[in-house]
Amino acid sequence: MSCYIINYDLNNSKDYDSVFKAIKSYDKWAKVLKSCWAVVTTKTAVEVRDHLASVMDNDDGLFVVKSSGIGAWQHVECSNQWLKDNL
Repeated sequence: MSCYIINYDLNNSKDYDSVFKAIKSYDKWAKVLKSCWAVVTTKTAVEVRDHLASVMDNDDGLFVVKSSGIGAWQHVECSNQWLKDNL
C-alpha cells in the first residue's frame, strides 16, 4: 500500500462534502491541512486522481503525489502519529 498526498482548489463548487466523502472512502485517510489530505491505498496516483476528479467540477485543481516517506510538518490537523505511521 502507498500513501498519497492530495491537494485541491475547488474554484466554483461549494460541494466540499462530495470531495470529503470520496477521500474518506479510502480505508486510511487523514486531513492534514484545510485542502490537503493523505490516503493510504493500493490504487495508483492516476486512479486516486480519477476517483476524486469524478466528484469535482472541471475547473477545480487537483494534485495527487505518492509520498516518499520522508516529511516534516507543523501545526497540522491530523495526529503526528498518523503521519509518522503512514507517510
